[in-house]
Amino acid sequence: MLFDLENVQKSYGNYQALKGITLKIQEGSVGLLGPNGAGKSTLIKSLLGLLELSGGSASVLGFRLPEDTHKIRQSIGYMPENDCYLPSMTAVSYVALMGGLTGMPRSQALSRAHETLHYVGLGEARYRKLGGFSTGMKQRVKLAQALVHGPRLVFLDEPTNGLDPQGRDEMLDLIGDVKSRGISVVLSSHILYDVEKVCESMIMLDQGELIHFGTIAALKADRQKSIVEIETKEQNEQFAEILKARGFSVQQQGLRLQVRLVAPQTVQGLLDAAIEEDIQVRRFMPAELTLEKAFLSLLDEHAHKAPAA
Repeated sequence: MLFDLENVQKSYGNYQALKGITLKIQEGSVGLLGPNGAGKSTLIKSLLGLLELSGGSASVLGFRLPEDTHKIRQSIGYMPENDCYLPSMTAVSYVALMGGLTGMPRSQALSRAHETLHYVGLGEARYRKLGGFSTGMKQRVKLAQALVHGPRLVFLDEPTNGLDPQGRDEMLDLIGDVKSRGISVVLSSHILYDVEKVCESMIMLDQGELIHFGTIAALKADRQKSIVEIETKEQNEQFAEILKARGFSVQQQGLRLQVRLVAPQTVQGLLDAAIEEDIQVRRFMPAELTLEKAFLSLLDEHAHKAPAA
């Protein structure tokens, strides 16, 4: 099991960054999603043993926090969002250093650094100084240092940050290959396409609360029930204003209106509004959902449930 979390809490003074998160995650690939300030970074740092929990209990790969923090760090690789290296170091020296920090003997760390840099596509650049690397090369070095010690699990924090479309696809292919080698992946990204391509399941946080955990397919199927697309006979703008006045969340999507239903709103309520306002509806159907649409729908629902400040 990757994680076993029971009522995990983290506070900074009176501010609650994590609010009683409980979940169990088996091995595999997991996306970690949420808006800024949702608690993603706090959760990652807590699971790495870098932050002490304020309450609850947690284990990672069967090791308990905080008692087994050293064992956890030996078993996990972490690719940070921000660059963290000395520009004057060569790639191979840096990756070997990071391997040594996990407890590997110096000679083994150096040997593995060469292997890992070849694996991520930087074999020919491994003796170059990091300060002269492009953004794409720096991202690959960060992935290499996360893999050098042969971890069972890697945390990848915004691994495609700053990459062009080709570089992003190449990074995602690399991550896919990491998965195929039996290494579990936790991917934190604001690019939902990346999560959808790499991950089978996802954790979604908002304001420190767990608002969803499960497979991406199940989330999309569930959310599809609450998002409908409507096309009228040249009355889209008029109907959109009518629905907004009745409290519906409406977006223009090309020739159609996309409406998110939040309890107690219903499909019947939409139809009643069309009938009452003499709107001619040409098309009415569940929306075809991307992960992004499902994500926004869930956040919208959570916002409506949240108590007023």
